[in-house]
Amino acid sequence: MSKQEIFDKFLEFMSNFAQIREVVALRDGFIMTTPFTIGGSLFLLLANLPVPGYAEFMASIFGADWTAPLYAVSGATFSVLALIVVMAITYKFVANEGCDASMASILALSTFLILMPSTLTAEGGAVVGDLIPKTWAGSNGVITAILVAFFTSYVFVYCEKHHLTIKMPDSVPSGVARAFEALIPGILLFFFASVAFALCRYLGATTMPELIFKVIQTPLQGLSDSLGGGIVIVGLQSILFWAGVHGPNVVGGVVSPLLIANSLDNQHILEAGGQLLGNPAAHIFTVQINDVFVKSGGCGLTLGLIIAALLVARSSQMKSLTRMAMVPGLFNINEPIIFGLPIVFNPYLLIPFTLVPLMALFVTYGAISIGFMAPLSAVQVPWTTPPIIAGFLLDGWQGAVVQIINLTLATIIYLPFVKSQDKALLAEEQEEAEAEAANQN
Repeated sequence: MSKQEIFDKFLEFMSNFAQIREVVALRDGFIMTTPFTIGGSLFLLLANLPVPGYAEFMASIFGADWTAPLYAVSGATFSVLALIVVMAITYKFVANEGCDASMASILALSTFLILMPSTLTAEGGAVVGDLIPKTWAGSNGVITAILVAFFTSYVFVYCEKHHLTIKMPDSVPSGVARAFEALIPGILLFFFASVAFALCRYLGATTMPELIFKVIQTPLQGLSDSLGGGIVIVGLQSILFWAGVHGPNVVGGVVSPLLIANSLDNQHILEAGGQLLGNPAAHIFTVQINDVFVKSGGCGLTLGLIIAALLVARSSQMKSLTRMAMVPGLFNINEPIIFGLPIVFNPYLLIPFTLVPLMALFVTYGAISIGFMAPLSAVQVPWTTPPIIAGFLLDGWQGAVVQIINLTLATIIYLPFVKSQDKALLAEEQEEAEAEAANQN
């Protein structure tokens, strides 16, 4: 089998993988969490704005406890992320199957709550019951939430499609009928959840979220936080996108839960009074590193390509396209350059489109490792926030400097490849002009 055939098989596999119903539901479900993560980030950013003297100024006006209302918002978004995830993924999965997604997502939430710890040991040793601990409703429970969402979806869809429901007469209002139709799958889900709860409690003195966190989520987060893991994630995103498959969507659907959990773990360190800078317990590779620093200006850091083209392009196509793509690129929208140039299946740009994001990963990872830049907390910025501004909002002037370095190096790396592409386009334009002139004569 030739290299081309192997590559084609790889692309076919990844394209098919992206269409798997579980992957689609996982991706779309996490997209549904965006209003919560971005909204919570804005309030968290207000509580931790990286401006010297800001905290003291706010405390002088609103008192020492001025951050409490802001942290209340983050507590109701980031700290219950697993609850949002279990409902969102279930909703997308069941809706895509044409079944009652609203009822299924509510059942998934109840099923997840059954599995969670229902007590909390206070500092004095007293056991407090009848509560929902945010420790497991947040990032630590995300993997369990994903598994519960899929299990709930399978059971609910199977029951509905095989008519394992209580069918009410047509005279019964639709809302009441739908509630009774969900009764049998609900009872099945609650039964399985109670059995799982009992097994974990009486055989292992634990709960399912705690067990899954220890056995599955912690090792996966450790792998995602390594430089090697980052190279695989970043490289795969670019290669797939170059091949016409939306790499960030495919890869992000799988790794985003882990990268978000990494950033939320860092936030917990801050909330416990710790520091992230120089803290070996803090995670380096978080969702913001991938979205803001590695993909600054869009996947492939194509803002560097646009700047390089503006500096050296001579062909009409390259000049007009990059001028048009400049403004969208400043807001991290790079579809005009991806599909307009195009970058997809363009042999001139495969190497820099893959190499530049890896360079940005090395620079950013290194800046955090040596202590120049602090690891990132749960704060996120809207994905359209322009580069440099985004870096400043996330990590102060150090974040802005790292983005400037990444953008400068991206421009330098893209430069010779842009010249080659531009030379080829210019030759085509000259040939067309000569052919047109010959036809007129």
